[in-house]
Amino acid sequence: MAVTRAQARQWLADNLVGEFAALRGLGGPGREHEAFQARLDWDRHLASAGWTCLDWPVEHGGRGASLDEQLVWHEEYARANAPARVNHLGENLLGPTLIAHGTPEQQRRFLPEIACVTQLWCQGYSEPEAGSDLAGVRTSARLDGDEWVITGQKVWTSLAHLADWCFVLARTDPAATRHRGLSYLLVPMRQPGIEVRPIRQLTGTAEFNEVFFDGARTEAGLVVGGVGNGWAVAMATLGFERGAATLGQQIGFRRELDGIIALARRNGSVADPLIRERLTRSAMELEVMRSHALRTKAADASVTKLFWSRWHRELGELAVDVLGAESVIAEPELDPWQRLYLFSRADTIYGGSDEIQRTIIAERVLGLPRQERR
Repeated sequence: MAVTRAQARQWLADNLVGEFAALRGLGGPGREHEAFQARLDWDRHLASAGWTCLDWPVEHGGRGASLDEQLVWHEEYARANAPARVNHLGENLLGPTLIAHGTPEQQRRFLPEIACVTQLWCQGYSEPEAGSDLAGVRTSARLDGDEWVITGQKVWTSLAHLADWCFVLARTDPAATRHRGLSYLLVPMRQPGIEVRPIRQLTGTAEFNEVFFDGARTEAGLVVGGVGNGWAVAMATLGFERGAATLGQQIGFRRELDGIIALARRNGSVADPLIRERLTRSAMELEVMRSHALRTKAADASVTKLFWSRWHRELGELAVDVLGAESVIAEPELDPWQRLYLFSRADTIYGGSDEIQRTIIAERVLGLPRQERR
């Protein structure tokens, strides 16, 4: 069934009512703690009406929506100020990865649970000494009969404290180095041998976690893409991370910018020529960002990530400058602009740091010589 703008807008208007109306604007990076259970109920409501996994093929439980149809949905979702989704990692990262690289058995087992939001996932990539450089992963997995036994540590694992499963990049060939000898495992989180420790952030919230694997187990058949092919599968997952939702994200950015402009007018800081120039530049850059995304259809993922993350971090800096002296007072709690400033410091790190994105652009887009790695 085709996705039209009128259809999406009407459905959101009809359904963001009653108990769901209170969820408008809640959640998202730095705010995942907000009404999490109610937002999970909302996600399941979306699923029951066929509004999850739009881009998945019909045979796997999706709508097979075109990119333009996906853009329509994400834009209307953002314009309705609907709550941030809780199933991003399952729906937008693991699901497409299983469709592309999973076995038929893996697809039958996991895709329906992801589509109906009865199974939440987290991503076990980064480690204390292998953040953006995933080829340095040290977490190991050895085969013991019909199970993998996993030992190691992951860090900055979003929503691990709430997840049922984790897709884990682990070294299954101890003799191999760098990107060789890695495998992509599907691991149940609720078992002995897994400890999750929340990491308290500057904002006071804790959506990131450390995850310790101490003899955790998973079935031998839960390797995606085959043993030793984890690097290629992990890179495929990262390629799915940024897509049509980028344009919906920019509508949220516009809402934040409009709020800062309104604040500048209220407190008089708009009279400062430097503040006025920065507000103008932010508005212009946001329009350029949108034009770029529309022109490239979000295909140039690394350029897109560099663009929005730096813009959003600078928006946080602008917000506290407009707020002025009040920005240093957090009583009784952080206001939205202080929270924006503090959490947006992470934008240029998570999801691939700026340095990694520049390396990808240099090597894979511009064809420059590869950086020497040891």
